[in-house]
Amino acid sequence: MSITQQYILDSYRSSQHGEAAPPAPGSHDWETAREVRDYRRFRAVMAGRPAHGRLLGALGRWLHGGPGRPAR
Repeated sequence: MSITQQYILDSYRSSQHGEAAPPAPGSHDWETAREVRDYRRFRAVMAGRPAHGRLLGALGRWLHGGPGRPAR
């Protein structure tokens, strides 16, 4: 059963019982992505690492050489 079929079935059942319809599939994807990002930032701060700019910093070290790595 696909996610769309499950959603249609759940919507039908909720309408039969007079309950609110469930949220549509994918309606909370961006909210979930933001929560994951915030959680990762929180974990970085708690571990004593910078909370932002880690990807660009790592890329810069890789391209230009950093501590313990020769420049290309």
